Amino acid sequence: MRERQRYLFIRILEACNADCFMCEFALSRDAYRFSLADFDDLLPKALAAGVGYVRFTGGEPLMHQDVVDLVAAGTAAGMRMSLITNGMMLPRMAGRLAAAGLAQVIVSLDGGSGATHDVYRRSPGMFDNGLRGLRAAAGLGVLTRVNTVVGPHNYTEVPLLQQVLTEADVRQWELSALKLERAITYPDPGHVREVCDPVYEADPHSLLVPLGKRFYGDTAEEQQRYFTRSLTPRASRPLCHVVDDVIYVDGRFGRMYACSCLPHREDGDTPAGGAPLRENGTVLLDTPVFRAHADYFRENGPALCGGCSTTAAGYSDDVARLGSVPPWTY
Repeated sequence: MRERQRYLFIRILEACNADCFMCEFALSRDAYRFSLADFDDLLPKALAAGVGYVRFTGGEPLMHQDVVDLVAAGTAAGMRMSLITNGMMLPRMAGRLAAAGLAQVIVSLDGGSGATHDVYRRSPGMFDNGLRGLRAAAGLGVLTRVNTVVGPHNYTEVPLLQQVLTEADVRQWELSALKLERAITYPDPGHVREVCDPVYEADPHSLLVPLGKRFYGDTAEEQQRYFTRSLTPRASRPLCHVVDDVIYVDGRFGRMYACSCLPHREDGDTPAGGAPLRENGTVLLDTPVFRAHADYFRENGPALCGGCSTTAAGYSDDVARLGSVPPWTY
């Protein structure tokens, strides 16, 4: 019996209705969809592998015509179901998703108001719809979370967004560093700390405090790497524990990874490149190839990962320190 239940992330489509400047899926009309039959095939293997939590990602999952049925199927199998969305369609779908058993919803919000967020996402009305959807979901008993991508363009928005999310009774918040295929420069790293340190150090009884590590790092070494080399904070040495608890499935390309950050690497069929989801047409999790991939990053991730998320890094460090972590902290 595993001490901790695992997380299964599934990218169910690549299509998206937002035009975010930092995203490879912006305004995609890709036709791929992860199907109900795919999920029915995967669920027994996930249960056998110790999965207790499933999160649908995209693209924009709410554009999937069967997303409510997918949530219901996972719930019926005993999974706790989650999805991440830009929020545009959430107000009109929150009721059906909650009725299907959705346990958690994550909305991407990058500014403290529509005047900024909608510009960053190049999608008018997205901030207001996202916030309305969060309130509707919370009223239906769904755990609400916001993920914020932070960079030089919007770090000064973070204190205002903290106030907005606190007033909306959002329960969880992740600040993740902007990642681009180039170095990201902050003219004044000291000003980033001056603006954002109080956000992390706030009283959690009065303000919503972000999960995981600071997006620019908790230690002087992490901050030096981030501000000089754009390397985000990662799991502390000696081991990354995320890979023991995560399976990320990219259905379109038929591959699985031991962390949700790893599919964006381009390493072919090396241990860094994940593992095939199917062998001879059959879905198999925890194959020798997958375990070799996970083992590689358990030992090498703390030294070489350059695109870790703040929640993944914090999750690993919490496991190392405490042995267990609360649900949904990754």
